[in-house]
Amino acid sequence: MNEDAIEFLVTSDEHNQRIDKVVSSKLSEYSRVIIQDWIESGNILLENQIVKPSTKVQDGQQIKVVPVLKERSEIEPQKINLDIIYEDNDLIIVNKPQGLVVHPGHGNYDSTLQHGLLFHDEELRFLPRAGLIHRLDKDTSGLLMVAKNSNAYNSLNSAMQSRLIKREYRAICVGEMTSGGTVNEHLSRDPNNRIKFRVSEDGKNAVTHYRVLKKLSGYTFVGVQLETGRTHQIRVHMSHIRYPILGDPLYGTRLTIPKAAKESLMKQLRSIKRQALHAFKLDFIHPVSGDQMSFSSDLPEDMELTIKELSGNTLDKKTINNLAFPDIKV
Repeated sequence: MNEDAIEFLVTSDEHNQRIDKVVSSKLSEYSRVIIQDWIESGNILLENQIVKPSTKVQDGQQIKVVPVLKERSEIEPQKINLDIIYEDNDLIIVNKPQGLVVHPGHGNYDSTLQHGLLFHDEELRFLPRAGLIHRLDKDTSGLLMVAKNSNAYNSLNSAMQSRLIKREYRAICVGEMTSGGTVNEHLSRDPNNRIKFRVSEDGKNAVTHYRVLKKLSGYTFVGVQLETGRTHQIRVHMSHIRYPILGDPLYGTRLTIPKAAKESLMKQLRSIKRQALHAFKLDFIHPVSGDQMSFSSDLPEDMELTIKELSGNTLDKKTINNLAFPDIKV
């Protein structure tokens, strides 16, 4: 249920403060978690623009709030097999398979990860998006972080916005890279195709660090670290530098078969039906204990087998998963 809009102007005392903090102080009857959820869902606008909870406001700017009062349990829990690799009183680390949608949305109204999390722990119904701190595309596999209470949710969200959570990915890119680098290109939604994003000067800042882990026949096994977390960021940036991710249906190219490829390699490459991208590692400070936490997830079978074939079967599973990403301070 939507209530009447509330509008107010930023005062000089509130200048350069985060919008979620400013709105929380104005509307103290609502928790900061709820305020942040409204901002992310577009129910709180700054100068009629959708912004992030961390956006700094300026003196005299207009803030418009449309409160949304709803039960967070409106999504029915569903039993889904979850690969939970860690859980304590404050957080969950889940290893998402490719093909599993994270949140309900157009065309995907049930059997999502969020449904499964609500079945796993009914208390998650009190948190935005069942406590999920970040997202992965449907066909991207790998690690996701879930908060189990409001304190952990706020702390982890703040750490994510402050770029204190290290997220490392693995990808198989088309083409043989000579070296790694950094892509610093703004991203915006493609006006001609609303499900795609593109490099655009008037978009949002996006920074992707990538490193060559192993050169392969016609391809490159790449390690990626995110400095920002825009939708489709890695996929768009890799395509932009002309090393698109193997199998990417939106930003990829026609399948490339290396010269003199064996039948087993051709068969394996043709079997890839999704972007070969995996959320490999998470490093962060525990929101309550303050301990340093680190989790990794081995490559799924489709990517592992492809790398083995492209290497001429000179790499085994252990070697592939132990290829280290050079340390980057982001």
